[in-house]
Amino acid sequence: MADFLHGVRVIEETTGVRPIRTIATAVIGIVATADDADATLFPLDEPVLLTSIVDAIGKAGTTGTLARSLYAISRQANAMTVVVRVAEDVDAVVQTANVIGKYENGKYTGTKALLTAQTKLRVTPRILGVPELDSQEVTTEMVSIAQKLRGFLYAHTVGDTKEAAALYETSFAAREIMLMYGDWVGFDEVSGTTTTIDSVATALGLRAKIDNDIGWHKTLSNVAVNGVIGTTHDVSFNLSDPSNDANYLNGNNVTALIHSDGYRYWGNRTASDEPKFMFENYTRTAQVLADTIERAHQWAIDKPLSPGLASDIVDGVDVKLRELTTSGYLLGGASWFDASLNTKETLYSGKMVVPYDYTPVPPLEQLEFIQKITDTYLIDFARRVEASQGA
Repeated sequence: MADFLHGVRVIEETTGVRPIRTIATAVIGIVATADDADATLFPLDEPVLLTSIVDAIGKAGTTGTLARSLYAISRQANAMTVVVRVAEDVDAVVQTANVIGKYENGKYTGTKALLTAQTKLRVTPRILGVPELDSQEVTTEMVSIAQKLRGFLYAHTVGDTKEAAALYETSFAAREIMLMYGDWVGFDEVSGTTTTIDSVATALGLRAKIDNDIGWHKTLSNVAVNGVIGTTHDVSFNLSDPSNDANYLNGNNVTALIHSDGYRYWGNRTASDEPKFMFENYTRTAQVLADTIERAHQWAIDKPLSPGLASDIVDGVDVKLRELTTSGYLLGGASWFDASLNTKETLYSGKMVVPYDYTPVPPLEQLEFIQKITDTYLIDFARRVEASQGA
């Protein structure tokens, strides 16, 4: 640029705190089968983005799990849904292999195709499930997928009893999964009969609805479920007595399906072996913050590492944490510059560390009242009688 100018020019300044936009969380990701689905809309082993589930159901076929899953989701919410259709097979071993998928010849298939959604569709599925097909092998693979996507997985327990469900939960130690016992009963549009409605597919739709209506800081538990009239497994429930099936399941980190003023999921807990992530919303809060802050700072990479840049980054994170606190998504949070983490050697090598902390919003899982009998209110009994007679 020439130093001499007889005139006027504008130099655009782009420094300063940049706003941070929270990532989209209400995006569902499923793997399903349907050999008679429209192959143009639902090609095999390719992630497809549905922005209107209702419009897509007519092309989802009637075989396999796809149409039933989409109906179950749509009863709760018309959420953006990424679908990966895999080939059906009567052989359970082959079917499991098709669902899990693989990476071969430069292509991801099955569950692994969900990893390509961001590149191909510009969205990342965060609410994950494989309705009706979530065997232990599939669920184990999906936990890995959820960790890579910073998503959260909903899956069935395996076994017909609550004791078997509790034992199955011990197979997992991941914060990214919630296990649920049993399915719903309701009218199935595909078969035209009242039959089983998959609880995982229903949970995916309800999770997206809660994200949109309330927020990702609210757990799935104790929210009315649409379109169901019963459950496949008998589960006893009592709000105040711990000696019931629902409480047994919850105590073993399994979510129950109950009826209490409507049908509801009852349970907040993940299968995590780390108590800091024992609740579903604790995990999702950590995921949302990590992805939001990471994605919001691509602009800063390779800029000159000046004190002004460092201040802008720290202040931007701090502003976002205060915003989320004010909105009720966090109880508090802060970001700061720590000189002990940013020595002259690390800064000279082009590295900067920005610590921040936060407190997630805990669900009120147990509420206790203290009831006490007293004779205190008899002290002025005579006066109150006289007052009433005078009236």
